[in-house]
Amino acid sequence: MVDQIARLPRTASPPFPGFSLDSVRRGAEAILIPVGALLATAIVFGLFVAAAGADPLETYSLMYRGAFGTWFSWQNTLQRTAPLLLTALCVALPAKLGLVIIGGEGALVIGGLVSAAVGAALIGAPPWLLLSLMALAGMAAGGAWIALAGALRQFRGVNETISSLLLAYIAIALMNHMVEGPLRDPASLNKPSTPPLGEANMIGSIPGLDVHWGLAFGLIACLAAYVLMQRTTFGFGARMVGGNVRAARMAGLSVTTLSMITCFLAGASAGLAGMVEVAAVHGSANASLVAGYGYTGILIAFIARQNPLAIIPVALMFGGIAASGGLLQRRLDLPDATILVLQGIAFVMILASDTLYGRFRIFQPRG
Repeated sequence: MVDQIARLPRTASPPFPGFSLDSVRRGAEAILIPVGALLATAIVFGLFVAAAGADPLETYSLMYRGAFGTWFSWQNTLQRTAPLLLTALCVALPAKLGLVIIGGEGALVIGGLVSAAVGAALIGAPPWLLLSLMALAGMAAGGAWIALAGALRQFRGVNETISSLLLAYIAIALMNHMVEGPLRDPASLNKPSTPPLGEANMIGSIPGLDVHWGLAFGLIACLAAYVLMQRTTFGFGARMVGGNVRAARMAGLSVTTLSMITCFLAGASAGLAGMVEVAAVHGSANASLVAGYGYTGILIAFIARQNPLAIIPVALMFGGIAASGGLLQRRLDLPDATILVLQGIAFVMILASDTLYGRFRIFQPRG
C-alpha cells in the first residue's frame, strides 16, 4: 500500500503561494478595460474640442500643465483631490453591498452646513475642540443623510439610487434656506453665508505644502476603508451581501445592519468633506459648497471599480482635470463647462465599458 501511494502522481505546488495566472488575468481585466474607456474618452473629447475650434493636442498639453506642470499646479490639484477622495468613498462603500448611492453631494452639503452651524455656536472655544466637534457634527449629519437612503431601501423598498439623488436636492435646498435665513450672517450682503469661523479656527496646511489637512484625511479614509472591506469580518460580510443577498441571509448575516452601518460610514466620509470645505477653504457655509464634488465622486468610484485604494490615483487625475479648467478658459477661450463635458463623456464610456467584463477570452480563467 505504501508503495502504491508513493507511485501516485503528485500535484505540483505553485512556485509562489497565493499567485496564479487567473488572478493576473482578473487584475489585467480590471485595469485594461477602464484604461481603454479613458482612451476612448480622450478621443471623443478631442473631437469635441476640435469642433469647438481648438487644437486637441494643445488642449491636452495645457491640461497637463495646469494640473501637473509646476509645483503650484500640483498643489492646486492636491487641494481639489481632497474632497474627491471622500465623496468617492460615499459611492464605493455601499457598492460593496450592491447599493448604488449617488447622493454624496447632498451629504457633503448637509455636513458642511451642520459643521458650520456648530462652529458658529462655539466661537471662542479652543480651536482644537471647535474643529473636532465640527468634524464629528459634519460626519454625523452626512452619515445620517445617506443612512436615510439606506433605511428607505431596507424598510420601505425605495430604490436607493433615486432616493439618494433626491435627498441631494433636498440638502441643497435646505442649505440655501438656512444660509439665507436663520443662519445668515448679517454682514454677508452679496453672498449669503453663515458667520465666519475666523482665521484662528481654520484648518491649517500640511507642513511644506500649500494644501490643507483634508488631503491627509482623505488618504487615511481610503486606507481605512480598504482595511475595513478587505481585511475584517465586517468587510467579508458586506462583500457577501453584495455577492448574494439570499446566501448572506441563509448564513445568518444581518443584511439590514450591515447596510445601515455601511451607508452611515459612506455618508460620514462625504460629511467630513463638507466640514473640510467649510473649515479649510471657505470659512463659512455658503453656495460655494455646491461645487459638484459629490457628482464627480460617482465617476471616480466607478472608474476605480469601488476599490478604495484605486480611488486615490483616479481622484488625483480628476483633481488635475478640475485644476486645469481655468487655464483652458484663459488660453483657448473655451467655456468653463468644457471640463464638465469631459467628465460626462468619461462617465458614459465607463458605463458602456462595464458590459465588456467577462467577454474577452484572454481574461477568462483557465479550467
